[in-house]
Amino acid sequence: MKKIVFTLIVLSFFSCKKESQENFGTTTEATKQKPEELGKEIFEGKGVCYTCHKPEVKTVGPAIKDIAKLYKEKGGNIVAFLQEKSEPIVDPSQYETMKTNFAVTKNLPEEELKALEAYMLSFSK
Repeated sequence: MKKIVFTLIVLSFFSCKKESQENFGTTTEATKQKPEELGKEIFEGKGVCYTCHKPEVKTVGPAIKDIAKLYKEKGGNIVAFLQEKSEPIVDPSQYETMKTNFAVTKNLPEEELKALEAYMLSFSK
């Protein structure tokens, strides 16, 4: 099962790589979006987060609402986690699986990581 998930993540990463390179350094309407909207686009697109996380249900990874709840309660920093600068606080047993996605998230610009965090934290309301 882990091999299948890893293969899907790798394939998703390579399929999105060209698009992210084409948009690098250009000003788009994304800069005019609300952070939560931009975060949702990244979550469902080049961030490939949707492959393991769903809003309300635990699949491969924890549900977004559970992530948001724990990060708010514990004062965690999702951006730092996605940059591999902090330890997991939601489900450390899933950390090895999540590490495969750091190749994508570590290279996202700070603005996009903050938007992704804003989107995820919006589920704790």
